[in-house]
Amino acid sequence: MSNISRDEVAHLARLARMAVTEEELDVFAGQLDQILDSVAKVSEVASDDVPPMSHAVPLTNTFRDDEVRPGLSQEQALAGAPAAEDGRFRVPRILGEEQ
Repeated sequence: MSNISRDEVAHLARLARMAVTEEELDVFAGQLDQILDSVAKVSEVASDDVPPMSHAVPLTNTFRDDEVRPGLSQEQALAGAPAAEDGRFRVPRILGEEQ
């Protein structure tokens, strides 16, 4: 069982540049203690004959075949545009951008 001291929590808070109150030091010390105890328990259970995994069930990606399909022509794409110019969408100029 690990016991995280208030000084260690304060040191970690300084390293992380966190402003921590005196009350929070006690709360965080208890929480960090629980986290480290939980990690220790998991480490005890883990065995060399158990392969590491990222998911509890095997994942299989299902891909569909790529097929070429007709797309929109330039005229069709621009037909619904609020503004078009020289065969392109016309959009408002961004402030401060030089031409």
